[in-house]
Amino acid sequence: MRCLAQSGLHGQEDCCASRAGAHVALPTAQLPAAVAGMCPLQPGLAAGAPQYRKHAGRDPGADGPAPHPRDRGWYTASLQPTHAPRKHALRVLDMTGLLDDGVEQDPGTMSMWDCTAAVARTCIAQQQGGTAEPGLAPIPVEVRVDLRVNRASYAFLREALRSSVGSPLRLCCRDLRAEDLPMRNTVALLQLLDAGCLRRVDLRFNNLGLRGLSVIIPHVARFQHLASLRLHYVHGDSRQPSVDGEDNFRYFLAQMGRFTCLRELSMGSSLLSGRLDQLLSTLQSPLESLELAFCALLPEDLRFLARSPHAVHLKKLDLSGNDLSGSQLEPFQGLLQAAAATLLHLELTECQLADTQLLATLPVLTRCSSLRYLGLYGNPLSMAGLKELLRDSVVQAELRTVVHPFPVDCYEGLPWPPPASVLLEASINEEKFARVEAELHQLLLASGRAHVLWTTDIYGRLAADYFSL
Repeated sequence: MRCLAQSGLHGQEDCCASRAGAHVALPTAQLPAAVAGMCPLQPGLAAGAPQYRKHAGRDPGADGPAPHPRDRGWYTASLQPTHAPRKHALRVLDMTGLLDDGVEQDPGTMSMWDCTAAVARTCIAQQQGGTAEPGLAPIPVEVRVDLRVNRASYAFLREALRSSVGSPLRLCCRDLRAEDLPMRNTVALLQLLDAGCLRRVDLRFNNLGLRGLSVIIPHVARFQHLASLRLHYVHGDSRQPSVDGEDNFRYFLAQMGRFTCLRELSMGSSLLSGRLDQLLSTLQSPLESLELAFCALLPEDLRFLARSPHAVHLKKLDLSGNDLSGSQLEPFQGLLQAAAATLLHLELTECQLADTQLLATLPVLTRCSSLRYLGLYGNPLSMAGLKELLRDSVVQAELRTVVHPFPVDCYEGLPWPPPASVLLEASINEEKFARVEAELHQLLLASGRAHVLWTTDIYGRLAADYFSL
């Protein structure tokens, strides 16, 4: 067998290998040697020192370009079978949990793209060229992995999944992230995944709509252990009903009721105006993470959520892009009150919250005593409003990060009320903003909270993942 691994791994989670009933932690820096030295598919393979050859840019054993964007070196290791008996053989190789997004990604680490490519090539190579010695049955190895796929890598990954069926290398996908993938291809991949392994399905930038989703969702619903479902562009606006749309939405709701373990639901950029009650009422268990960014929520949607069983269990809530400045403000405050005991992560980017709305919300916001992250980027707040927030949040001992907007004081000739697009694109006075930063820093020092990060950088940190909360 030829085992493939990315060179230069460091600074990531450990890879865990289970050997003969024991659990062994392996730093990912040792991954190439670990895979080659501990991963025999035959009982006679020795764990001696494998010989590595470095190849630029792609695995030399595969045809065509690698399906991941980074052009880095690969190591290949060849192991020759020996007749020396082995006391232990690798049964489980865990390659999950590798970082993938954000500028904090170390360029020397293995990403989700790299891991997908490495595992897929290994499965294909084993199916095409892996043979056991006569009379010796291959030792099965379960490879646990998070998979990321797009149009360019779809055929390659599908072949790998097909190759792992009945193979000694059993590919076990924990998290599937499919980007810009046609509906039929998404269904084909879902049909090849082990129903007992998958915990997350993330369909990004697929623009499925209700019609496409009604085709895909029954294939997703068969994963009974699914804990996280991330969908986008699901349009169920009650203000613009259609016969086909209503039928598809009812079918989607019926399928959502099949999930028994779902804890996170993301419905970004979906028109759910007046439909949130129908969506959340179908779920069998309360959610702990709910992302409803740019969903055009109405006051009745927020009121329902505040009264629902989900509110008192929420750890993460994202309402970005929903206007909370008018009639939505009061029901939003009621929702915060209901979730105050459990909320850890609150994202309110581009919610049109000015100083008046923020100051009215501070009494209930500061009751969120466990809050660790608050996102307010893209809201028309002044320096005075930010200082009030900083002073009042001193009671929130767990708060570690506040992503705040550039204060409106730092813009020149800003229209009022300023549209979010203007706040995001207009130039700011750098000298004014430097003084603002210095003043905020001094206030943090004076309150003994220099450890709390106040920043305008919305891209410099990895978004909090539900499973890490």
